[in-house]
Amino acid sequence: MFVVDTNVLIYAADVSAAEHRRCRALVERWRAQRGAWYLTWGVCYEFLRVVTHPRVLRQPWTANAAASFLEALWAAPGLSLLVPTERHASVLADVTTLVPMISGNLWHDTETAVLMREHGIRRICTRDTDFARFPFVEMIDPLTGEP
Repeated sequence: MFVVDTNVLIYAADVSAAEHRRCRALVERWRAQRGAWYLTWGVCYEFLRVVTHPRVLRQPWTANAAASFLEALWAAPGLSLLVPTERHASVLADVTTLVPMISGNLWHDTETAVLMREHGIRRICTRDTDFARFPFVEMIDPLTGEP
């Protein structure tokens, strides 16, 4: 069980990224597997924001193309979306006590980390080193397979 972070999806989608081939192959492998893997709505919306942004990608995607990419993922047999439960507020309070210096852009990663903790998932496939701030999260680099 693992969560896939936005950057992996962006690399899989952006043919001009150096990481594209390897991340695309991983995403395709995950799409075919029956084993559990996860996204969050925040990851999905961040993906949409980045791949359609003309100042981020040289050739930004249309909204329909970006939505179609996500729809193909959502059809994968092992994929589920992590959503807040009735415990979300208390898990958030625990995490902000455990990681007290959260501010600015780190809040997006905090939402993902809180959802992971809430659902008992420790591993995230990401290149974002900010997840190292959360002691209950195990980061796996998709390009090396290393923590």
